[in-house]
Amino acid sequence: MEKILIVEDDLQIQTLIRDYVNASGYIAITASDGEEALQKYESEGPQLALLDIILPKIDGFEICRKIRSESNIPIIMISSKKEDTDKILALGLGADDYIEKPFSPRVLIAKIQSQFRRVNELSGTPPQDTLSIKELILDVKARTVTVKGDAVPFSVKEFEILHYLMLNKNQALSREKIFDEIWGYNEFGDINTVTVHMRKIREKIEADPSNPEYIETVWGIGYKFKG
Repeated sequence: MEKILIVEDDLQIQTLIRDYVNASGYIAITASDGEEALQKYESEGPQLALLDIILPKIDGFEICRKIRSESNIPIIMISSKKEDTDKILALGLGADDYIEKPFSPRVLIAKIQSQFRRVNELSGTPPQDTLSIKELILDVKARTVTVKGDAVPFSVKEFEILHYLMLNKNQALSREKIFDEIWGYNEFGDINTVTVHMRKIREKIEADPSNPEYIETVWGIGYKFKG
């Protein structure tokens, strides 16, 4: 069974999430502050992390940054803040999804299941084990990306977007098409999420993100991977 790290300092909310996670067939690992969260991450090796943003000792943004620097496990941020800046920052740091308090536990479980489903889909047998264009190599089975021989950490959503673009190289893809393909037709979300993720991908694979070699902006449409 998959382990899920729940980082929440409100014990009532933590217990609620823990009970729903366990009842859904996962193994819940809990932490009440940032330091404990990182210790549990290192010792337990969870397959997904639920991170509250406002935490004692180390906040959720910093935990997200540290996890993403060495792993591409799905990360869902939880916050009572409703400002777009927090959502954009979380996604920019590599989070794969975001949910605001108060939330329905069933919606949270649906988001968790969606993340695992997409990870499992990409872990299946693909038409090609690796995609290689110029000095960029994407290994589908190992879920790794290398640029000029150097491994580059990618979040789950960043990896899926890059994989999708490379599979459809030289095709102009709209932001709406990318969102529907990666997040799903029934998923509620802001289409600007695609723009945020694309900026992060460019920062990771492009020598000069302002003059991209791989991902071209097709004005009025969306993006195209040049292959």
